Amino acid sequence: VQLQASGGGLVQAGASLRLSCTASGRTFSSYMGWFRQAPGMEREFVAAINWSGVWTYYSDSVKGRFAISRDNAKNTVYLQMNKLKPEDTAVYYCASHVAGSYIVRASYGYWGQGTQVTVSS
Repeated sequence: VQLQASGGGLVQAGASLRLSCTASGRTFSSYMGWFRQAPGMEREFVAAINWSGVWTYYSDSVKGRFAISRDNAKNTVYLQMNKLKPEDTAVYYCASHVAGSYIVRASYGYWGQGTQVTVSS
């Protein structure tokens, strides 16, 4: 396993969760991202971060509620999710960027197995 995501669960609307993704070897890229996929939907971009953590980028749907961060010493990237909504329910995937746009799925070369987040109303 090269990218291991964890931290998902079942929570009520308004709650918080923190997802973690630990990478091995060269899968821990300069740019890392989180995506999510709800049932019957396409996998969509959530957030991305550069190596230093100075640059971050979010989808409009999570901006102001989610925060991406990383600990390079631990080869780990995090997604802090606050004020969760039922529409945030999805499998969340971390991914290692290879080349191209940071919001495009095809730009990421390595993927974790996903962790389920379910938000009840």
